[in-house]
Amino acid sequence: MHIVACIKQVPDTTQVKIDPETNTLVRAGVESICNPYDLVAVEAGVRVAEKYGGKVTVITMGPPQADSALRQCLSLGASEAILLSDRAFAGSDTLATSYTLAQAVNKLNATEPVSLVICGKQAIDGDTAQTGPGLATWMDYTQLTYVVEIIEVADGFITVKREVEGGTEVIRGKLPALLTVELELNPVRYATLPELVRSLRQEIKVLGAKDIGGEPERYGLKGSPTSVKQIFAPPPHGGGKVFETASDSDKVIEDFLSTFFEKESSILSEVLSSDGSDHAQEQ
Repeated sequence: MHIVACIKQVPDTTQVKIDPETNTLVRAGVESICNPYDLVAVEAGVRVAEKYGGKVTVITMGPPQADSALRQCLSLGASEAILLSDRAFAGSDTLATSYTLAQAVNKLNATEPVSLVICGKQAIDGDTAQTGPGLATWMDYTQLTYVVEIIEVADGFITVKREVEGGTEVIRGKLPALLTVELELNPVRYATLPELVRSLRQEIKVLGAKDIGGEPERYGLKGSPTSVKQIFAPPPHGGGKVFETASDSDKVIEDFLSTFFEKESSILSEVLSSDGSDHAQEQ
């Protein structure tokens, strides 16, 4: 079984800052990491390959430095890694990204048919959760999203448990299929020393737009109908009132209760005023 895991290198969101002058992300000095959801996807692919036989190929689209994220995935047990890097891919939104990934998977399909594609549910820098479903649509693969458990892969079908509103459901789909996975699907293993050494020595194949074919107008900015008009950091929130109990605890309790009921009274007045206004309008 040939399994493809699609990953993305993202800025560590705990260190992201926004330039107030340009309203753009400040990437200088910010560490890049492999998207956590995608590491779960790689781990899931390796586990399926170990259980049912097969190999895992990891693909990412990005600049040359995304090489480090691919090597991390190799250290987890992936067999091969492909970096899609070309100026033609710059500025891609989720539509152009999913198209680019689909062309790469099609290229793999020509020599080693891909039975299963696994993606993280979303990337932590964009949070759109659109790339996986977009890739499934381009590939015309069975699409199974929000997967929390892979139950069985057998007889040309895959059975999974997925999250739905209000609970979970068990669903069976025909292969080839694409899964988008939740963090709770499986913990990510620690790399062993032999796998770490292999990941550092192994060659990573780099492919550009000409290598994967496709329609040039669907790549990069040309193929991206999305435009970002503004980006900004949310305003900082001040802390609440602090009541120190070191001196006079009885007075502190009295002050707290006064503040609490004063706030509650204000909210209640607003609600009653709103209700009375609505009632008058209805009459």
